[in-house]
Amino acid sequence: MTLAFDPSLVDAFLAHHWRFRPVDATFMGDKNHDSLLPPAGPETLAEELQGIDALLMQLENSAEPDNLGDRLDRRMMLAELRMQRLAAQTRPRLHNPAWYSGEAAFAIISLLLPQSMPIRHEALIARLGGMSAFLENAIERLQGVPAPEGWVKRAQKEATAMVGFLRTDIKLHEEFADDWAEPARRAANAFEVFASALDGQPDADPACGEAYLTELMGELHGLPMSPREAVDMAETAYRRMGDEMVEMARAIDPYRSWQDIIAELSDIHPADAEAVFDSYMDLDVQAVAQGSSLVTPAQEYDLDYRWMAPCFRKISQPLYFLFYRSPPALNPGAGSVYWITPPGDDEAAFLRANNTAMVKTIHAVHHGSVGHHTQNTRARAAASRIARLAGTDCALGLAFLGSGTLIEGWACYVEDLLMEAPGFYSPAEMLLLKQFERRNAASVLVDIKPHLGDWSLEQAMDFYREAGFAPARVEGEVVRNSMLPGSRLMYWIGVEGIKALRQRWKGDTLSFHDSLLSYGHVPLAWIAEEMERAGQLNP
Repeated sequence: MTLAFDPSLVDAFLAHHWRFRPVDATFMGDKNHDSLLPPAGPETLAEELQGIDALLMQLENSAEPDNLGDRLDRRMMLAELRMQRLAAQTRPRLHNPAWYSGEAAFAIISLLLPQSMPIRHEALIARLGGMSAFLENAIERLQGVPAPEGWVKRAQKEATAMVGFLRTDIKLHEEFADDWAEPARRAANAFEVFASALDGQPDADPACGEAYLTELMGELHGLPMSPREAVDMAETAYRRMGDEMVEMARAIDPYRSWQDIIAELSDIHPADAEAVFDSYMDLDVQAVAQGSSLVTPAQEYDLDYRWMAPCFRKISQPLYFLFYRSPPALNPGAGSVYWITPPGDDEAAFLRANNTAMVKTIHAVHHGSVGHHTQNTRARAAASRIARLAGTDCALGLAFLGSGTLIEGWACYVEDLLMEAPGFYSPAEMLLLKQFERRNAASVLVDIKPHLGDWSLEQAMDFYREAGFAPARVEGEVVRNSMLPGSRLMYWIGVEGIKALRQRWKGDTLSFHDSLLSYGHVPLAWIAEEMERAGQLNP
């Protein structure tokens, strides 16, 4: 018998999710789980599957709601639970060493970030105190379980970094208290034991397989194409954009290659470190001003650019430590902090890395101003409760991966959108954006082909180097692709989806972008269906 959808199922879903992922709860702004670490006992997966099945039964037996928010909530929960069940049965996170290291690290760090101020000292001490038991469980769960070599190395790297952080740099935190010292020392010892226990871990193939990837793309992202169709699309686009870059470079200077023109952008930068800091804010203001006719910028919620706090400067390098994180939707405060990494010993390298083109495209536009900052602010007012939370940046990535085609699609799309603001970009910066677009198409291939068995991880790394990824990033990017299938294809496919949707929109440019962001963090394909349902699209 089909029953009416009960909105309280959202509370039941979140309670289930937070029970098994309390670090996600902290990032989302729910303080009731701040003292807890994820369960990782021998019964954990069975208990999680039991909870998933109970929720799915209620959701599947409910009718599709007429209300937009309820309709998207129901759809989002169904997709996430179905995929979580498949993952628990075929790719359980408790078999991934890097899941433990990531959750353990960010269980601590999440409570130390500006978004968590003032520090909940009792919760922090509780998590530090529980670290030994959590990592002992990790060692037991991983005993004799094959794990891909790259995942093991990542876990050891993160754990070793946390040893150093807990023994030294945590003391630099502005709220450090003496009663943290002993729990931090014991937690550091636990991380050290965990890293050593992974020596000799048997290797495994990280590929998820075509069936898993097909389910993920269809269920979570709502995509109409198969993995192999997505590969064909991306390969065609990658070749086309290579030709386009040659032509764009010829128009700028017929005697220089596109590689040389892009490389020379590194020489265009502010004069010193303080001027670099100022450029982040200045370019953000320019992007807001020049982009305001294209999308309504979020100005009611502050974006605070700061030098990265001393306690985080070392640990930010080996961890998934973002300079900008989606603010906790349940406890957003007055604004977000945007970290700027200060110069090290080589100031010239710092200036080149923070050249004007890079600060403008990646920091001021993609993440700040009208990019993720505006998107996250708008999501808090979405009709769907899940859509307000889904884009939360957690220990390994987005809380709910299905939100990614809109989230990452928008941030990449808006980089190009500012080309419609006359004079915002130089021709060389537009060439750089074309390289970004081409690299995103390349990421589709590396996100899919190793999981289909078409490429080895070494072949994927070679391809990323050819596509122009920084050599130091290549191995980490490929390992991330292998751990989190479907998490990189959403960038380029999301951009293409937004472009196609815009062409069908019946209204003006500003109303399209504002309407798009009003849905919050849900799959772009579902937004298209809702717009069509509302009669806002041409055939």
